[in-house]
Amino acid sequence: MAVATRAELDEFWARWLEANRVAERDGNWGQLAEFYAADATYGWMYTPDEHFMAVGRDEIRDYALGTEMAGLDGWHYDYVATVTDDVNDMVIGFWKQKSGVLDEHGEEYQITGIGGSWFGIGRDDDGQLCFAWQRDWFDLGSTAHTFMAILQAGKAPRALRDRMSQNSMDQPGHYRLADLPSTVWPPPVEAGEFVTQEAP
Repeated sequence: MAVATRAELDEFWARWLEANRVAERDGNWGQLAEFYAADATYGWMYTPDEHFMAVGRDEIRDYALGTEMAGLDGWHYDYVATVTDDVNDMVIGFWKQKSGVLDEHGEEYQITGIGGSWFGIGRDDDGQLCFAWQRDWFDLGSTAHTFMAILQAGKAPRALRDRMSQNSMDQPGHYRLADLPSTVWPPPVEAGEFVTQEAP
Protein backbone atom coordinates (compact mmCIF):
# COMPACT_ATOMS: atom_id res chain seq x y z
CA MET A 1 0.00 0.00 0.00
CA ALA A 2 1.33 3.44 -0.90
CA VAL A 3 2.71 5.50 1.98
CA ALA A 4 1.65 8.79 0.40
CA THR A 5 -1.10 10.22 -1.73
CA ARG A 6 -0.31 11.77 -5.10
CA ALA A 7 -0.98 15.21 -3.64
CA GLU A 8 1.50 14.56 -0.83
CA LEU A 9 4.13 13.36 -3.29
CA ASP A 10 3.63 16.40 -5.50
CA GLU A 11 3.93 18.76 -2.54
CA PHE A 12 7.05 16.99 -1.26
CA TRP A 13 8.65 17.13 -4.72
CA ALA A 14 7.84 20.83 -5.07
CA ARG A 15 9.58 21.49 -1.74
CA TRP A 16 12.57 19.44 -2.95
CA LEU A 17 12.86 21.48 -6.14
CA GLU A 18 12.71 24.75 -4.21
CA ALA A 19 15.34 23.48 -1.75
CA ASN A 20 17.57 22.64 -4.71
CA ARG A 21 17.22 26.18 -6.01
CA VAL A 22 18.17 27.56 -2.59
CA ALA A 23 21.12 25.16 -2.27
CA GLU A 24 22.39 26.19 -5.69
CA ARG A 25 22.00 29.88 -4.86
CA ASP A 26 23.76 29.49 -1.50
CA GLY A 27 26.42 27.09 -2.76
CA ASN A 28 25.49 24.80 0.11
CA TRP A 29 24.19 21.43 -1.06
CA GLY A 30 24.50 19.94 2.45
CA GLN A 31 21.25 21.54 3.56
CA LEU A 32 19.40 19.07 1.32
CA ALA A 33 20.33 16.24 3.73
CA GLU A 34 17.28 17.05 5.84
CA PHE A 35 15.07 15.53 3.12
CA TYR A 36 16.55 12.05 3.76
CA ALA A 37 15.67 9.38 6.28
CA ALA A 38 18.20 8.87 9.05
CA ASP A 39 19.11 5.48 7.53
CA ALA A 40 18.74 6.41 3.85
CA THR A 41 21.24 5.22 1.25
CA TYR A 42 22.44 7.26 -1.73
CA GLY A 43 24.69 5.86 -4.43
CA TRP A 44 25.83 5.91 -8.04
CA MET A 45 28.29 4.11 -10.29
CA TYR A 46 31.49 5.56 -11.73
CA THR A 47 32.72 2.33 -13.34
CA PRO A 48 31.61 -1.30 -13.00
CA ASP A 49 34.09 -1.68 -10.12
CA GLU A 50 34.04 1.84 -8.64
CA HIS A 51 30.92 3.01 -6.90
CA PHE A 52 29.93 5.77 -4.54
CA MET A 53 27.67 4.98 -1.59
CA ALA A 54 26.60 7.08 1.38
CA VAL A 55 24.77 5.32 4.19
CA GLY A 56 22.72 7.43 6.57
CA ARG A 57 21.83 11.11 6.61
CA ASP A 58 25.19 12.19 8.01
CA GLU A 59 27.18 10.51 5.23
CA ILE A 60 24.75 11.88 2.66
CA ARG A 61 25.38 15.39 4.02
CA ASP A 62 29.16 14.98 4.40
CA TYR A 63 29.96 12.90 1.32
CA ALA A 64 27.22 12.88 -1.35
CA LEU A 65 26.37 16.56 -0.80
CA GLY A 66 29.77 17.53 0.56
CA THR A 67 33.05 16.04 -0.65
CA GLU A 68 31.49 14.80 -3.90
CA MET A 69 30.54 18.39 -4.77
CA ALA A 70 34.09 19.69 -4.23
CA GLY A 71 35.35 21.64 -7.23
CA LEU A 72 31.85 21.97 -8.70
CA ASP A 73 31.08 25.49 -7.50
CA GLY A 74 28.69 27.13 -9.92
CA TRP A 75 27.52 23.84 -11.43
CA HIS A 76 23.77 23.33 -11.48
CA TYR A 77 21.58 20.29 -12.00
CA ASP A 78 18.32 21.52 -13.41
CA TYR A 79 15.45 19.04 -13.35
CA VAL A 80 13.89 19.02 -16.81
CA ALA A 81 11.34 16.21 -16.39
CA THR A 82 9.81 14.23 -13.55
CA VAL A 83 8.02 10.88 -13.43
CA THR A 84 6.02 10.19 -10.26
CA ASP A 85 4.87 6.68 -9.31
CA ASP A 86 2.19 7.12 -6.65
CA VAL A 87 1.59 3.37 -6.43
CA ASN A 88 5.13 2.38 -5.50
CA ASP A 89 6.18 5.66 -3.84
CA MET A 90 8.95 6.48 -6.29
CA VAL A 91 9.98 9.59 -8.17
CA ILE A 92 12.44 9.83 -11.06
CA GLY A 93 13.88 13.23 -11.88
CA PHE A 94 15.87 13.82 -15.06
CA TRP A 95 18.42 16.63 -14.85
CA LYS A 96 20.93 18.43 -17.03
CA GLN A 97 24.39 19.10 -15.62
CA LYS A 98 25.61 22.58 -16.51
CA SER A 99 28.92 24.02 -15.36
CA GLY A 100 28.35 27.75 -15.09
CA VAL A 101 31.54 28.10 -17.18
CA LEU A 102 31.09 29.73 -20.57
CA ASP A 103 32.76 28.55 -23.78
CA GLU A 104 34.02 30.79 -26.60
CA HIS A 105 30.47 31.15 -27.89
CA GLY A 106 29.09 32.29 -24.56
CA GLU A 107 27.35 28.97 -23.96
CA GLU A 108 27.67 26.98 -20.75
CA TYR A 109 29.72 23.83 -20.87
CA GLN A 110 27.32 21.04 -20.06
CA ILE A 111 27.34 17.28 -19.86
CA THR A 112 25.31 16.18 -22.86
CA GLY A 113 24.48 12.67 -21.68
CA ILE A 114 21.21 12.02 -19.87
CA GLY A 115 21.40 12.10 -16.08
CA GLY A 116 18.89 11.60 -13.34
CA SER A 117 17.97 10.54 -9.84
CA TRP A 118 15.66 7.73 -8.75
CA PHE A 119 14.10 8.23 -5.33
CA GLY A 120 12.17 5.97 -2.98
CA ILE A 121 9.77 7.81 -0.69
CA GLY A 122 9.10 6.83 2.91
CA ARG A 123 8.12 8.45 6.20
CA ASP A 124 10.38 9.46 9.05
CA ASP A 125 9.70 8.86 12.74
CA ASP A 126 7.52 11.98 12.82
CA GLY A 127 5.42 10.76 9.91
CA GLN A 128 6.85 13.27 7.45
CA LEU A 129 7.74 12.24 3.90
CA CYS A 130 11.43 11.69 3.23
CA PHE A 131 13.75 9.98 0.81
CA ALA A 132 14.37 6.40 1.93
CA TRP A 133 16.94 5.87 -0.84
CA GLN A 134 18.34 7.52 -3.94
CA ARG A 135 20.29 6.20 -6.89
CA ASP A 136 21.76 8.48 -9.57
CA TRP A 137 22.98 7.79 -13.07
CA PHE A 138 24.96 9.90 -15.51
CA ASP A 139 27.02 9.50 -18.67
CA LEU A 140 30.59 9.09 -17.42
CA GLY A 141 32.09 9.40 -20.91
CA SER A 142 30.28 12.67 -21.53
CA THR A 143 31.27 13.90 -18.06
CA ALA A 144 34.95 13.19 -18.68
CA HIS A 145 34.74 14.87 -22.10
CA THR A 146 33.20 18.03 -20.64
CA PHE A 147 35.70 18.22 -17.78
CA MET A 148 38.59 17.86 -20.23
CA ALA A 149 37.12 20.49 -22.58
CA ILE A 150 36.94 22.99 -19.72
CA LEU A 151 40.49 22.10 -18.67
CA GLN A 152 41.93 22.34 -22.19
CA ALA A 153 40.23 25.70 -22.74
CA GLY A 154 42.08 27.02 -19.69
CA LYS A 155 38.79 27.74 -17.95
CA ALA A 156 38.88 25.18 -15.16
CA PRO A 157 38.89 26.83 -11.72
CA ARG A 158 41.62 25.71 -9.33
CA ALA A 159 39.13 23.73 -7.24
CA LEU A 160 38.06 21.73 -10.29
CA ARG A 161 41.68 21.09 -11.29
CA ASP A 162 42.39 19.90 -7.75
CA ARG A 163 39.41 17.55 -7.91
CA MET A 164 40.52 16.11 -11.25
CA SER A 165 44.01 15.42 -9.86
CA GLN A 166 42.74 13.29 -6.97
CA ASN A 167 42.75 9.51 -6.83
CA SER A 168 39.01 8.95 -6.66
CA MET A 169 39.29 5.68 -4.73
CA ASP A 170 40.96 7.56 -1.90
CA GLN A 171 37.85 9.70 -1.40
CA PRO A 172 35.27 8.92 1.30
CA GLY A 173 32.30 6.90 0.12
CA HIS A 174 34.12 5.30 -2.83
CA TYR A 175 34.04 1.50 -2.89
CA ARG A 176 34.88 -1.45 -5.04
CA LEU A 177 31.75 -3.34 -6.02
CA ALA A 178 32.50 -6.23 -3.67
CA ASP A 179 32.84 -3.86 -0.71
CA LEU A 180 29.70 -1.75 -1.12
CA PRO A 181 27.85 -1.16 2.17
CA SER A 182 24.50 -1.13 0.34
CA THR A 183 23.22 -2.61 -2.90
CA VAL A 184 23.72 -1.02 -6.34
CA TRP A 185 19.99 -1.30 -6.97
CA PRO A 186 17.96 0.21 -4.10
CA PRO A 187 17.57 -2.35 -1.29
CA PRO A 188 13.83 -3.02 -1.73
CA VAL A 189 14.28 -3.34 -5.49
CA GLU A 190 17.23 -5.69 -5.04
CA ALA A 191 15.07 -7.69 -2.61
CA GLY A 192 12.48 -8.22 -5.36
CA GLU A 193 9.69 -6.11 -3.91
CA PHE A 194 8.93 -4.42 -7.24
CA VAL A 195 9.47 -7.21 -9.78
CA THR A 196 7.39 -6.57 -12.89
CA GLN A 197 8.85 -9.20 -15.18
CA GLU A 198 10.02 -12.55 -13.89
CA ALA A 199 13.37 -13.83 -15.14
CA PRO A 200 13.05 -16.82 -17.50
